[in-house]
Amino acid sequence: MTENQTEEKKQGKITQQELQEALRAYELMCTARRMSELYDENREVCSKYVHSTSRGHEAIQLAAAFQLKPIDYAALYYRDESFLLGLGLTPFELMLQLMAKRDDPFSGGRIYYCHPSLKREGFPTIPHQSSATGMQAIPATGMAHGIAYLESQKLLDGKSKPIVICSLGDGSVTEGEVAEAFQMAVLKKLPIVYLVQDNDWGISATGAEMRAMDAYEYAAGFKGMHRVRVDGSDFVASYRVMKQAVDHARKRKGPVLVHARCPLLGHHTSGVRKEWYRGENLKEHEQDDPLPKLRKHLLNEGVDEEELNRINEQARKLAERHYERVLTSPDPDPEDFDTYEFAPTPVVEERGVRAPKNGEKVVMVDAALHAVEEILRKHPEAIFYGQDVGRRLGGVFREAATLAQKFGDERVFNTPIQEAYIIGSTAGMSAVGVKPIVEIQFADYIWPGINQLVEELSKSCYLTKGKFPVQALIRVPIGAYGGGGPYHSGSVESTLLTIRGIKVVYPSNAADMKGLLKAAFYDPNPVVLLEHKGLYWSKVPGTAEAKTIEPDEEYIIPLGKARVVLAADESIMNTNSCCVIITYGMGVYWAMEAAQQYPGRITVLDLRSLNPLDWEEVVRQVRRHNRAMVLTEEPLLNSFAESLAGRIQKECFTWLDAPVWTVGAANLPAVPLNVELERMMLPNAGKVADALNELLRF
Repeated sequence: MTENQTEEKKQGKITQQELQEALRAYELMCTARRMSELYDENREVCSKYVHSTSRGHEAIQLAAAFQLKPIDYAALYYRDESFLLGLGLTPFELMLQLMAKRDDPFSGGRIYYCHPSLKREGFPTIPHQSSATGMQAIPATGMAHGIAYLESQKLLDGKSKPIVICSLGDGSVTEGEVAEAFQMAVLKKLPIVYLVQDNDWGISATGAEMRAMDAYEYAAGFKGMHRVRVDGSDFVASYRVMKQAVDHARKRKGPVLVHARCPLLGHHTSGVRKEWYRGENLKEHEQDDPLPKLRKHLLNEGVDEEELNRINEQARKLAERHYERVLTSPDPDPEDFDTYEFAPTPVVEERGVRAPKNGEKVVMVDAALHAVEEILRKHPEAIFYGQDVGRRLGGVFREAATLAQKFGDERVFNTPIQEAYIIGSTAGMSAVGVKPIVEIQFADYIWPGINQLVEELSKSCYLTKGKFPVQALIRVPIGAYGGGGPYHSGSVESTLLTIRGIKVVYPSNAADMKGLLKAAFYDPNPVVLLEHKGLYWSKVPGTAEAKTIEPDEEYIIPLGKARVVLAADESIMNTNSCCVIITYGMGVYWAMEAAQQYPGRITVLDLRSLNPLDWEEVVRQVRRHNRAMVLTEEPLLNSFAESLAGRIQKECFTWLDAPVWTVGAANLPAVPLNVELERMMLPNAGKVADALNELLRF
């Protein structure tokens, strides 16, 4: 295939193989057609849950599906029903998902029709993809990126050349995250085919309303992206172009974009029906119906009309039988509703030596650096990437210093300024067996990656019933100190903690940093590791104890285990004058300094992990002290700290002698630059001590 091919070549004589594939495609098109008819004929049953079908897109989808091998990967979207039939899924299996049945092979009734997640012998792997249009481009590119990495390290069978197909609608290509995916694909020359199915509609918006150019024209701006157009309603033309595109990627010649023009013959979804707004446009699109086109082509090739009628009748009866069968299939067990939020972690107990004899003290940033180095040395499938972590700088906090020199630029490398790609690509990396450690340079810049974190990472384990947990360690420097200003000082943990399906960890000293980072790496779920910049070097007054003896290489701390860093005097525990301060991060040091004004009366509990939370230890300490304070660096209003305080108030009410106190930053939208203004906004030891004075007077 030549670069920037604008139209498929004139069709030559069809080969015997192409004829056999065309007959197979005809059978599956007839099957898909009858399935969509059944759904319309039985709307009261089939439209209980919103669905979409592949009407009009059957030819290009089948042409693409026929190219894939079991070693390959696919990222499909919600209209790819015929693609799935082409891979070998049965109508019964798809209908199980349509009706949210227990035996739905993808999600057990948890996700919409045509949202596949497949890990089955003899089939290409299809990781979870969300409904958010265009979001699949980044995880799919992450798969290709992971494949390229494994090949570079000779960790794949050299004869196998897996590729990735990413299916997109043309309207979704206007998403900024698609641009991030394209940029990385051409930068790294990744083995991926972007199949863009263009039916000129979004929901009710036409292409002319949504874009100044189509995907083919847009992709011209990505140097190295091979492009081709095809009539997606013509099976033979589509088959030839898709074969060329897949061969191009399999030969490692770089990424390909196939722009396929297709008619939209079905509804956008069962909830937005075509007759409401399509009008004459429907008749125009029906002129390009792939099924009669293929039938005519087969007749011209000498296939007997009776044979085609027989195929059609068999396909119709198959769909009808499967539909009747699915009606009596069991629904999910309601008691199963909360399984697979997380995949089980192998780290369930503290191991290794926290403070080896003759060990040397290290600062937190070095403890993290050494932990990553030990992981990379031990696990060739592990990689580390993000902005400025490569060999030239080694991280803006030197948290990756020398790693690229030691392990190579394929394993430790800079990315473009693409927070969405940095986070979202980990889903694809994880799916192909790479274990990514990534970094967002500052917590204030995590927001462009939240879409991927929520839609692609956090839901994957739950919606696939454990087939595709995303193993991803996401490091995020966080917090304020010394005039960092409004875009380098923020705290974001409360927002992260509203995202179900991810874990959030927040160490406060070097030993915990190393032990928790290791546990986060070995956890099969997405873990966000929040690393306070003010504790990295123990240069902030009062934070000397963040520097600890470095644990040994085997040291690891299970996530969800709090630690008492200062204990009240047992002899006065029952004198109604003690308090536990529940905190984390920099709050540990404010609490310890404030406690000096109340000798023996204060316990400081370092949560270390915010999700999972060591609730049992929180309850135990509150019951022992009868007074509790929750301390955070975040603005207090609607924060995790307030939520935790409310839970303590409810669950521990009978043990409390006073309201649960909360201390945090002022409720402002940003941390101001001037250090005096910063001081006024943030908590400190003095403010904590004043709050303790009020609380202990109850």
